[in-house]
Amino acid sequence: MNKQIGNDLCTEIITQAIDEMKAIQGDSFSLEKINLAELERRTGISRARLRRLKQNNFQPMPHGSKGRKAEYTVLTGYTSVLDNLLKQSITNSSVCLERLRELGYTGGQTAIKEYLSKHKDLVPAKRQLVDPQGNRGRRYQTNPGETYQMDWGFTWVIDPYGNEFRVACFTMICHHCGKMYVEFFTNAKQENLFIGMIHAFMYMGVPTYVLTDNMKSVVIKRDIDGRPLWQVDYESFMRAVGFRTRLCKPRHPFTKGKVERLIRFVKDNFLAGRCFWNLSDLNDQALEWCNKHNARYHKEIDDIPDLLHSARCSETAAPLQESRTLLYYLCPMRRISFDGFVNYEGRRFGVPFRYSGQTVRVCRKNDVLYIYTPDLKETLVTHDVTWSMRDRYCSDQFFEPEMPEELPTTPVTTSIRMLTEQSHIDAGFEKFNFDEEVVHE
Repeated sequence: MNKQIGNDLCTEIITQAIDEMKAIQGDSFSLEKINLAELERRTGISRARLRRLKQNNFQPMPHGSKGRKAEYTVLTGYTSVLDNLLKQSITNSSVCLERLRELGYTGGQTAIKEYLSKHKDLVPAKRQLVDPQGNRGRRYQTNPGETYQMDWGFTWVIDPYGNEFRVACFTMICHHCGKMYVEFFTNAKQENLFIGMIHAFMYMGVPTYVLTDNMKSVVIKRDIDGRPLWQVDYESFMRAVGFRTRLCKPRHPFTKGKVERLIRFVKDNFLAGRCFWNLSDLNDQALEWCNKHNARYHKEIDDIPDLLHSARCSETAAPLQESRTLLYYLCPMRRISFDGFVNYEGRRFGVPFRYSGQTVRVCRKNDVLYIYTPDLKETLVTHDVTWSMRDRYCSDQFFEPEMPEELPTTPVTTSIRMLTEQSHIDAGFEKFNFDEEVVHE
């Protein structure tokens, strides 16, 4: 019989076998001299185990380690991290596993789940939920590569000094396959919308339609017939890139439910407990996260988004054709202030004095900000970008005009002698020189 037999069942089997042997042997039966070979044949329990049980009159003993906790577990050294995540209302074991793996954790997800379930008391109380709003519409499908959904999300960032500021999260997702793109900006202005859309199109291709809500950067209003009046710059952008836009019904954001769910997914899975150095680092982490999830099997589509997008959606969503016009959208215009700075992403960057124009174009690539002439033909200066609010100067930012100076017209023949620092005392006042040591006779 297998060693994993329960103690109760084991005791019952042994007791029944002993009673049978006692009935056969009668008064000659002795528990101390019991035939272990015969008992093994009747019970199926190994003789070695029976020999150990015989020492306690065949009564099972509890395991010596029962009730004891291991001094060190696979989570030793990581429990404080899990506690902090629970205090932030992060109870998703997948998110916790990802955070611990970044710190060197080599265990599995099961241990994390058990720890989270035992420490739910650390999770702050949730807000009271509103009543269900019922059916909000029905799902619909689009052809491969036909429609992308896009939207903005926002999150608070706490700097090392405890200050809070808000950053915007641009999201875009293919409605057919679920391939997604995420990028963060300091704000949700139209120029950043164009940059985010161009980067997303570089990542996924250009669709036939983009589905979005009625944001100010896209549409001004609707006419009497309900047709949208596009924002002028956005309409020019659509023609330059080669796509069309569809708008959700006002106050019906669930029409673009996929991107709404993506924003929630980003907040619950990517941003939860996230730390970063600067905006470039945050966007590098976001792109890595998108690549990982786009290459993972999704049950709802029964496929991998990357593979499905390449196989079907890319036939319609053609690659973005780079042009000089797109460079103008990637490099927004800035006016130079009276003191020689341009403002970008809430920070001031110096412009060389030699440039006499009033405007420039700026473009941030990773941790470097490039300042160009308006025609993008000349790079005026580059700056390293950090989260510091200090102004960034350049070497020739300020010009000091040369003052008029007279020079000798004839050779100089006269000369004078300069004394040392100790020779400036008048001889008539030597007696008042207290620096010398006074000798008393």
